[in-house]
Amino acid sequence: MHESIPEQHDYLEEGERRYEAFKSTLLSSQEAQAQFEEIVEEQDLWLQLVEARLAAGLTQAELAAKLGVSQAQVARIEKAGYDAYTLKTLRRHVRALGKKLSISIS
Repeated sequence: MHESIPEQHDYLEEGERRYEAFKSTLLSSQEAQAQFEEIVEEQDLWLQLVEARLAAGLTQAELAAKLGVSQAQVARIEKAGYDAYTLKTLRRHVRALGKKLSISIS
């Protein structure tokens, strides 16, 4: 007597499918799409700042010393969701990393 082996369920594939369906529902309106893009842009900025600092081989404390600010201030600027940047602060931060700030409007 042979017992049948149940077919394995691909939970990862199902999860990805459900996520995409959920995302398309959330982004079905122009307003929702605009909000999503704004969030992505904000997340992208802090991540770019962290990556640039790491690429420069600096710790937050070392960058803070170059800027003449506290390490806590650098951490705040690099914090996900932080959006109180001033253009002056961003320019100083990016210059201290040996980079140039560019802004585009599309």
